[in-house]
Amino acid sequence: MTAPIDESQRPLAVPTQQIKNERIMVTEWRFAPGAHTGWHVYQYDYIVVPMTTGRLTLETEDGPAVGDLVTGRSYARGKGVAHDVINDNDAEFVFVEIELID
Repeated sequence: MTAPIDESQRPLAVPTQQIKNERIMVTEWRFAPGAHTGWHVYQYDYIVVPMTTGRLTLETEDGPAVGDLVTGRSYARGKGVAHDVINDNDAEFVFVEIELID
């Protein structure tokens, strides 16, 4: 059995803001293997556009969940989502996040 990873030892994913105006925020997220976003809560509805294919682990208030993402296959979620996103792949994972400002 593998010991749980101390979240403070994980590298942080790297966000690069591409656009921010009164209507939208577009951020590219790059995750090295094992990297995570850190716990966050969405203030706006958002769309994720995967740039790579792979599996991400989501630490949520209800426990861990797994998401299988496919390049170019977008999904949307509503504001209020709270989680930490973790790249458990052996390679870099990249997605673009589009937040729709109220």
